[in-house]
Amino acid sequence: MKDLPNQTHWTARTDMAAAFRWTARLNMHEAVANHFSLAVSDDGARFLINPAGRHFSRITASALIEIDANDPTTLNRPDAPDPTAWGLHGSLHRACPHARCAMHVHSIHATVLASLADSRLPAIDQTTAMFHNRVVVDDHYGGMAFEDEAARCVQLLSDPKITTMIMGNHGVLVIGATVAETFNRLYYFERAAETYIRALQTGQPLRVLPDDIAEKTAQEWETYPGYAEDHLREIKAILNADAPGYAS
Repeated sequence: MKDLPNQTHWTARTDMAAAFRWTARLNMHEAVANHFSLAVSDDGARFLINPAGRHFSRITASALIEIDANDPTTLNRPDAPDPTAWGLHGSLHRACPHARCAMHVHSIHATVLASLADSRLPAIDQTTAMFHNRVVVDDHYGGMAFEDEAARCVQLLSDPKITTMIMGNHGVLVIGATVAETFNRLYYFERAAETYIRALQTGQPLRVLPDDIAEKTAQEWETYPGYAEDHLREIKAILNADAPGYAS
């Protein structure tokens, strides 16, 4: 299997396909837009990404394409990725080798947050505290994420402590070391954004955590044993039971 086209890195491919399928089930996708990538080379330059124009609910392990961030002819390929996917993820994997996995969506609550004049996410509960001092806000939206715009954006992720970029007027980009870690972070960011937006809707004062408690909680999330891996394992177990085609 490993020597056939689109069959290499099979475990990584099935993890990615599961993340795509579950993102669709959670309605965190947007038509045939948005994109996830995963580095498969030591330097991070070669990566898997979803093909252009494919709905998240139909992504399979073998459908993912493997491309090289340093290959300027990528968009000439017959199976070329979406140009904005190439711009954003190619730029990211060239500039930030620590960002092994990247997930970009226009999910509803993250995008509402990105549309506010102040898009910061305060630590008002345990989940929002996960992102304390680990989020950067891009306030300079310049249009779709073709190469120049994308390269500008990803410079904001050069600090390895930053795991999440709120893309002002756009959406969110989350990075991590593995598919499990990154998807778990994406899921929790959408939950955190929803909690904050709903709290704002009450019009009541917010109970914001002190910085030291928020940072302590964020570190506890980072060292909590196995919860991201357990989350992805359970997603795959559900899919294996009722939609096993993702792993084909």
